[in-house]
Amino acid sequence: MTKMARARYTLEFKQEAVRLVEAGQSIAATARTLGVVDQTLFNWVKAKRQGKLTGAEGKAVSARANGDQSLARGKRTAEDGARHLGKGDGVLHRCALAKYAAAQPRIQHPG
Repeated sequence: MTKMARARYTLEFKQEAVRLVEAGQSIAATARTLGVVDQTLFNWVKAKRQGKLTGAEGKAVSARANGDQSLARGKRTAEDGARHLGKGDGVLHRCALAKYAAAQPRIQHPG
């Protein structure tokens, strides 16, 4: 199971989300519209009231961009597996030799 990248939102995005809630929309409806988790939006509203609302550097992360990051991570993991594939060759090779050595009849040499 891969871990999802943590989404980072700009200060402007957070302020707009909080403004919608303060204008009368419910947290659940606003969160669903913006594609964020209810608890995250609740935390932003709470932080705004305490004067501690901050944002990430750069632009807001969309669900598509977050999915692209997870695809890149999956590709990187697959490449790591391919890169390390040869490390188990000796172990697998020895097991195969042992398996087939036991199945082959022994030839007695005269003498």
